[in-house]
Amino acid sequence: MSNTKINVMLVDDHTVVRMGFKLLLQGSDDIHVIGEAQSGEEAVKQFQDLAPDVLVLDISMPGIGGLETIARVLAKAPQQKILVLSAHEDVMHARRVLKAGAAGYVTKRSAAEVLMQAIRAVHKGQIYLEPDIAQAMAVEQVSGSKNPVDALTEKEFKVFIELAKGRSVQEIADALSLSPRTIGTHLYNIKQKLGAGNSAELAIIAIRAGLIAP
Repeated sequence: MSNTKINVMLVDDHTVVRMGFKLLLQGSDDIHVIGEAQSGEEAVKQFQDLAPDVLVLDISMPGIGGLETIARVLAKAPQQKILVLSAHEDVMHARRVLKAGAAGYVTKRSAAEVLMQAIRAVHKGQIYLEPDIAQAMAVEQVSGSKNPVDALTEKEFKVFIELAKGRSVQEIADALSLSPRTIGTHLYNIKQKLGAGNSAELAIIAIRAGLIAP
């Protein structure tokens, strides 16, 4: 194994989670955590100074969230290697992450060795998907199944998840720093694309897609 350390920056809004993964990675001979951030905004400000080989981030964070963080990081540094470490175990989130420009997707329930393998693979310029996610994605492609949720834009997808969780238009507007009117427009478009009549139907669609717990 090479003596060269892979420098990693961890981005997660939960301090305990960051601490746990930092401890896990310290058990590796070739991976070194050089910095941490608790939000996407903080990561975007810090990553260029730290210059990590691999940026490891969550996608469900307050503020701009992980997908927008990926977009902003790659806009500043197109070559930055990004690995998403997420609590979401569905194919849809993994697909959106790769589409946004991340090089890998691993769930938080993965064994420590899987996370290390993912970091090493992404560092080498490879795409890495957790085996279960990769298998589910392959089955989906072979079967040719298409989920209408894929038609949503990134902003609509974010609003859709919050609506499905039972949040009000005002709560979502406050959380995303948008006007209630803008959220209302997104809501209209989401219902049209998904063929849903109300929030309860949106919740059912999200549960069936594995995006939220029943």
